[in-house]
Amino acid sequence: MASMTDKKQILTPEQITDADLTGWDNKGDHITASFDTGDFATALQLVNLIGESAEEANHHPDITLTYGAVDVALSSHDVGGLTIRDVELARVINDHAKGLNLS
Repeated sequence: MASMTDKKQILTPEQITDADLTGWDNKGDHITASFDTGDFATALQLVNLIGESAEEANHHPDITLTYGAVDVALSSHDVGGLTIRDVELARVINDHAKGLNLS
């Protein structure tokens, strides 16, 4: 079984499910989430927070910013799948969204 402590170990689908990432969809080799921000300024604020956390973690998501929404995709491209790094950053992104009162 894949270890949840090895930062480069690809996680099993069961481990991703067990991580209980509210609002994130498992697409196999990546996870995605959409955040309804209601306006562009809030969307940009969320993107900036995600960017700061991504830099800090040295783990960078794909982000799409549109008026009133932010779409995020996470994957560990260096290993070709999902790792604990994706789970950890997804949790941080959820915390940012919650801090901005987003659903």
